[in-house]
Amino acid sequence: MIAQPSSGSDRGHWQETVLAVPGMHCAGCISKIERGLAGVPGIADARVNLSARQVTVHHDAGLKARDLVEELARIGFEAQPRKGAFARSESQVKPLLAPLAVAAFAGMNVMLLSVSVWSGAEGSTRNLFHWISAAIAIPAIIFAGQPFFRSAWAALRRGRTNMDVPISIGVILATALSFHETLAGGAEAWFDGALMLLAFLLAGRALDAMMRDKARTGVDALLSQAAQGATVIDADGALSWRKADELTAGMVMRVAAGERLAADGVIVSGTSRFDQSLLTGESAPAAAGEGTKVLAGTLNLDAPVDVRVLAIGADTTLAEIARLMEAAAQDRSKYVRIADRAARLYAPAVHTLAALTFAGWMIAGAGWYQSLVIAIAVLIITCPCALGLAVPVAQVVASAAMMRAGIMVKDGSALERLARIDRALLDKTGTLTMGRPVPDPAVIASLPPAAAGVALALASHSKHPISQALSAALAAKGHRAAELSLVEERPGEGVFACWQGRKVALRRPDSAGGMAVTLFLEGEPTWVIPCSDRLRPDAKEALQRLARLGISASILSGDRQDAVERVAQELGLDGLGEADPARKQAAIAALQAAGHRVLMVGDGLNDGPAMAKADASMAPGSASDVGLQASDLVFVQDSLIALPRAVNAARATMRVVRQNFALAVGYNICAVPLAIAGYVTPMIAAIAMSTSSLVVVGNSLRLARAAR
Repeated sequence: MIAQPSSGSDRGHWQETVLAVPGMHCAGCISKIERGLAGVPGIADARVNLSARQVTVHHDAGLKARDLVEELARIGFEAQPRKGAFARSESQVKPLLAPLAVAAFAGMNVMLLSVSVWSGAEGSTRNLFHWISAAIAIPAIIFAGQPFFRSAWAALRRGRTNMDVPISIGVILATALSFHETLAGGAEAWFDGALMLLAFLLAGRALDAMMRDKARTGVDALLSQAAQGATVIDADGALSWRKADELTAGMVMRVAAGERLAADGVIVSGTSRFDQSLLTGESAPAAAGEGTKVLAGTLNLDAPVDVRVLAIGADTTLAEIARLMEAAAQDRSKYVRIADRAARLYAPAVHTLAALTFAGWMIAGAGWYQSLVIAIAVLIITCPCALGLAVPVAQVVASAAMMRAGIMVKDGSALERLARIDRALLDKTGTLTMGRPVPDPAVIASLPPAAAGVALALASHSKHPISQALSAALAAKGHRAAELSLVEERPGEGVFACWQGRKVALRRPDSAGGMAVTLFLEGEPTWVIPCSDRLRPDAKEALQRLARLGISASILSGDRQDAVERVAQELGLDGLGEADPARKQAAIAALQAAGHRVLMVGDGLNDGPAMAKADASMAPGSASDVGLQASDLVFVQDSLIALPRAVNAARATMRVVRQNFALAVGYNICAVPLAIAGYVTPMIAAIAMSTSSLVVVGNSLRLARAAR
């Protein structure tokens, strides 16, 4: 749960408001918003979720949402109340695509015209090319520069600065000076430099936003696990369909076999088994009868039951898990990426450098025009294109390499966090194991052909996971289904039929919790066919590789403690079972408090909050929708070798990122003094800036084999 504000006042007076703030894009935004709201009377605390672009504010009841919106506007951020309990943030990539396309297309055309000027065109021909360039470039710069101009203006009008201010100043001055040269018939214009500047910056920002967008859909997938509605028994005994938001406590739902629950409740009539693996991680279905509490999102497997509604909507256990996920995501958004840390220093340094350059040349006797040209060259040559590309290009190249190796990266910043991992916590069912029942091969091999044929025929008439696994195992052995008559599947009991005048059945064993099935043939002994959930291939080798990388592993599961201990003993690990989502989060928090960087590997709904809390997270491709959405990375192959491969790739990525920053800094160390000294024109500055960006891209391409 989100921590309640600490105050001497009555906590009952505090309210929580969630605001969508689409203008946030870096760690500096987090500190500006949280510091800016902290001093406002009536606000207890504010917590930013950068990935979701939202702010959760705890405040006095006297403050309304519009007051909070005004306070954020004062700080420099447009905001609006978030609609819905768990609304999805809009994509941050789409608004950048059109400006990027315009800047790139216009830049290429203007550069073609510039080739003629560089080749020696003079007089009226040169002037014509400059005017054509201006006609193409000025509208394109006005349109493509909007993301930077708006951000810079919003900061400046409130007496603040950000990374977009020097970018905007450089682009506007270069464009204005180029237009002045065109009007005066001058020899040089730098429209192509301004367009290239925008194109590189927009490309880096779009790549970064693309990686961020992939990390924001976990809560929506989680809440979709609940049914959209339920069949309700009215007071007169009639049945009617109600949407989930129309249910109220006290109503009685009739839940058929194969349906998911739309609300938390207690069974008032009937007996069945429920698949609770998404919530608890328990691999075996749980038996439930009258008086048993059942939860929204769980699947009724065997027989119809009547359930009295206890909690709906935001009060269900499912919604509580969603809140845990959101709170954990807010905690993780405090992580400050390398690029964000560098960006904090960029704006003031460039402002100071350009201003000193202009002032220095004016004092030295140069006119305002020459001083301004040199200052513009400084602004362009120090443009953060290489800085802006250093991280996202490396992440994209590494992500593509990992995709070819069967590992999908959903959040590029996770590679930074994954590279620092020293502890790994793994769920059992569906993660260390395959998550599906496998009949005992020895028992399958011992079945007489006739009994195997009957078992195959009976199993083929049921959709139960164990029946399907048995059917697949027998078919793989080459058995053929026997001919049955009077086939009947009885919910909660099994499949019954007649074969050659004898009664036959495939039934669950007397022990309701066991993963097994019994085959009954009248007149013959009953066969018990046990099933197990097998370890993933290469599990031991994967754990050994993690150990060699300095990462210790243990099991953290919601499954039964005895089941966890069996797997833990086989793998030589420590194991904690029967852990609900809150307990998993607490275990991760304890490790983080001790200074560890934690990787959570899970597959179910019950793992979602823990995956959001951990420093980095992975899920198998067979995971639930929630597990897939909540994770930073997804591996599609059955083998757990994907884990050490992902860590190796992440560490290689961070080595390249650090090299990229070193290249960018080295470029500035060499180029900036030349620009300040007046040896670099804005055009040469634009070429140098582009070259440094291409060097960073070329260095990042070495990650094409990072996941091998």
